[in-house]
Amino acid sequence: MNGEGASQSLTQRADRPKIIVVGGHTRNIGKTSVAAGLIRYFSFLPWTAIKITQYGHGVCSRDGKRCDCAPTEHPFALTEETDASGPSDTSRFLAAGAQRSLWLRVRQGQLGHAFSILQQALDHAEYALVESNSVLEFVRPELYLVVLDSSYPDFKKSARRFLQFADALVTTSEPLIPEAWPGVDAEVLHQKPLFRLSPRTFSSASLCRFAGRRLSLFAPNLPALKN
Repeated sequence: MNGEGASQSLTQRADRPKIIVVGGHTRNIGKTSVAAGLIRYFSFLPWTAIKITQYGHGVCSRDGKRCDCAPTEHPFALTEETDASGPSDTSRFLAAGAQRSLWLRVRQGQLGHAFSILQQALDHAEYALVESNSVLEFVRPELYLVVLDSSYPDFKKSARRFLQFADALVTTSEPLIPEAWPGVDAEVLHQKPLFRLSPRTFSSASLCRFAGRRLSLFAPNLPALKN
C-alpha cells in the first residue's frame, strides 16, 4: 500500500480515531514527556499511544547510538507494551493513562510498508497519540505539535519536511531562537503558536486548552486547569 492510499483509507473513515501527533526537531528534547503529559491530562479518554522508532545501519533514531532494536527478519515490527512500571517510553505512556501502548520499529524510509499494520492497530482506537514526524505522510491528525529546543543545532530532515503543517510549537527552553537553525525558514517558526512548558511537568494549561479544542472537547467537560 502506498502512502497516498494509506492516508486516504484512514482519513476517510467516518469512525477514524482522533489523532494527536507529537514530533520534534531532534532527539532527547522531551517529545515523550510532552506526549505523556497530554495523555495524563486527558486520561479520561481511551488513548492508544504509539511510538515510532526508525533505524538504519545499526543506528537508532531515539538517541543516535548503535542499538539492537531492529527486527532481524522483517523491515518493521509492532509490539505492545504491558508493563506500566518500566523505564521505556511505551511504559511511560501506560503510566500516564493510555489504554494501549505500541512500539513500531521500522527501517528508515520504510514507514509506508509498515503503515498497513499500524493502521490495523488504529482501526478500533477512538483516540490515538503518535510520537513521530514521518507519520504525517500517512495521517491527518487533529493536532500536530513540534517540540523545539534551540540549544540543539540538529534539525532532522523529517522535521523540516513537515514543519509547515505544525499546528503549534512547544518548547521548554528559554528563549526559543528560530534563527538558531540555518536553512530553516525562521518566519514559519515565528508564525506558529508557541507554548512554553515547564521542564518539570512538560505541560501547561494553555497547551491543554488548545489540544482540547482540537479534539472538540469543551471547557465545561475538562478537568480543572492549573498554570
